[in-house]
Amino acid sequence: MADLLAWTAGVGLGIVLATSVASETAHSLSAPGGWWTAVSRVTGFVAAYSLLIMVLLTCRFPWLERSVGQDTLVRWHRKVGGWPLVLAAVHIVTVTIGYAAPFGTGVPQQFWQFIRNYPDVLMSLVGFGLLVMAAVSSIRAARRRMSYETWWVIHLYMYLGVALTVAHQVTTGATFIGHPSSRLVWIGVWVGAALVIVMSRVIVPLYRNYRLQLRVVSTHLEAPGVHSIVLRGKNLDTLAVSGGQFFQWRFLTRDLWWHAHPYSLSALPRPPFLRVTVKGLGDHSRTVPSVRPGTRVFVEGPYGVFTHERVESTNVILIAAGVGITPLRALLEELPARVRLRVIVRASDPDTIVHGAEMHELVAARGGMLETMIGSREHVRIDEHSLRRFVTEPEDTDVFVCGPEEFTRSVVVALTALHVPPRRIHREEFAF
Repeated sequence: MADLLAWTAGVGLGIVLATSVASETAHSLSAPGGWWTAVSRVTGFVAAYSLLIMVLLTCRFPWLERSVGQDTLVRWHRKVGGWPLVLAAVHIVTVTIGYAAPFGTGVPQQFWQFIRNYPDVLMSLVGFGLLVMAAVSSIRAARRRMSYETWWVIHLYMYLGVALTVAHQVTTGATFIGHPSSRLVWIGVWVGAALVIVMSRVIVPLYRNYRLQLRVVSTHLEAPGVHSIVLRGKNLDTLAVSGGQFFQWRFLTRDLWWHAHPYSLSALPRPPFLRVTVKGLGDHSRTVPSVRPGTRVFVEGPYGVFTHERVESTNVILIAAGVGITPLRALLEELPARVRLRVIVRASDPDTIVHGAEMHELVAARGGMLETMIGSREHVRIDEHSLRRFVTEPEDTDVFVCGPEEFTRSVVVALTALHVPPRRIHREEFAF
């Protein structure tokens, strides 16, 4: 599936390049500043196409998400994200130089002329600034210094930035001036993308939540700073969710309704009940446990491919730390009966293990082995040495890892050193 998506994106890029190059002529290239202008047109067109790909990767289209998984889509989104900005910056510089050349004006003067006299150029520059703001907030160092809520709000402006940036292309782009059919196709592509986003992010969730009618029933303390929220709803038997998947949760209170956060189910649905377990790591997750019974809850999803469907081996190892145990707790309920099961739970203190009793019961019922590794990170480490006795058949072992970002990455490094194939290492990172 990943190869098919890459091939499709590549074909689209080829069409975009061919269209932009075809609009150039020998006369236009030989004119003063002609080559600068040609480069600006190509980079501007490709930048817009890259923005289109970037937006579609995170539109949460159900078929795409179920095929690849949201974690993978987000990683692709981050890899693509820098290219539109670089290409747009090159476009701004080269188009200014190209237009200044025939008149012998300076670059600053020409840039000012663009802002004053060309339609939608100022609007596009504002859009470019919004995209830069979103990109800066996505740098790892910046993300670590801001709350999820702040990051989420900044990224909402990305959609406005895309709209403002692309709009001027249709009105001023040489590829479209005098070519109404090309303009119509390009507008149709963006309208289609907008419809996909609206359908995936608005229409389908509204319809689904109208049927589910989820409300908070009760809240329970599971471990220090960790609470389970039990919800009651209708038609939960029609909710196609697997253990290990997550929803975007929106609790409809005065302070929480305006943003959604991703939390995994900590158990499979027991109609008419659902359960989600949340650790207080940010403003949202610290407030959720105080939500009153009867509060309406809006969900989007389910998302993720961190499920039993990924299992291909006869050996399965589950490795969890902190609240990362919750999706593994739900995943346990659906693992194939044929597999040999081993579960490793990392915690600084026995009292901090979430759903510990349930894990013991589920693992024992399957005849599996549960290992708890208790102690500080400095003294009790899950690394290549400590995992060696569990990974006895690396080529025939599927490993599911979930926990804090640093923990997950270190475990993946250790598993790779033990020769577990990358396709057999499945992870769910609690990071944005």
